[in-house]
Amino acid sequence: MKVTTLGTGWPLPSADRAGAATLVEAGGQHFLVDCGRGVLMRLAAAGVGVGQVNTVFLTHLHSDHIVDFNDVVTTSWIGSFAPTPLRVVGPPGTKAFVEATVAMLEDDICWRMAHHDDLTWRPDIEVTEVTDGVALESGAVRVLAAPTDHRPVHPTVGYRFEHDGAAVVCAGDTVPCEGLDRLCAGADVYVQTVLRRSAVEAIPLPRLQDILDYHSDLAQAGQTATRAGVGTLVLTHLVPPPPPGTEQEWADEVGEHFEGTVVVAEDLTAIEVPPPG
Repeated sequence: MKVTTLGTGWPLPSADRAGAATLVEAGGQHFLVDCGRGVLMRLAAAGVGVGQVNTVFLTHLHSDHIVDFNDVVTTSWIGSFAPTPLRVVGPPGTKAFVEATVAMLEDDICWRMAHHDDLTWRPDIEVTEVTDGVALESGAVRVLAAPTDHRPVHPTVGYRFEHDGAAVVCAGDTVPCEGLDRLCAGADVYVQTVLRRSAVEAIPLPRLQDILDYHSDLAQAGQTATRAGVGTLVLTHLVPPPPPGTEQEWADEVGEHFEGTVVVAEDLTAIEVPPPG
């Protein structure tokens, strides 16, 4: 298995960090988790075309996690040469979101079909809504979902990818909760959105202070990883993005609560599972 953090930024645009997205490769298959700003550019940089993606998993429907979903829909459709369904898994509400996205693209769909004689089919998207339990079984890969806690955003889910005795968890945005603990139990790699509480508290804007109660901070992410017996904790969707040269401070803060490996991810950071050697 391999995990690549495609986008590690926060909701505000960044010159060097794309929006929230993670690529999981297992059993010769590619799985995309969330579709933040710039996802297809980062996917291309990782050497993967959207046509190679087996399934898109959405952790929740906050704008910064879905803003480029429409690009995934359009590019996968116009890049295909036969009707090819795009599989999407997400929490309840995903089907309505997908239908609204296709409705928004309706003019573009009609123009492209009118212009290209060989494009005779519309985008075909198969949606599965999940809250808890098996989200997908594909070949030797099994994906489990469990509810997370990002209230007032609700429902939200995290995912556990299992293959050949290894497990990777993509938690999305959440504070510690029972569902997250279940997903992370014994995982080799746990990918978690995090904020640095002291950095957020230093910005005197109520709208930023509001985010403190629905994201895991560095201590909480470390505590979850320790409780679950995780091997490697990957910090992503960093809030606010650390100034260059300060990344070790984030790792050290987590290290007060977790003795395993800590990765402060950048865009296109790749983690092999299990690690080489």
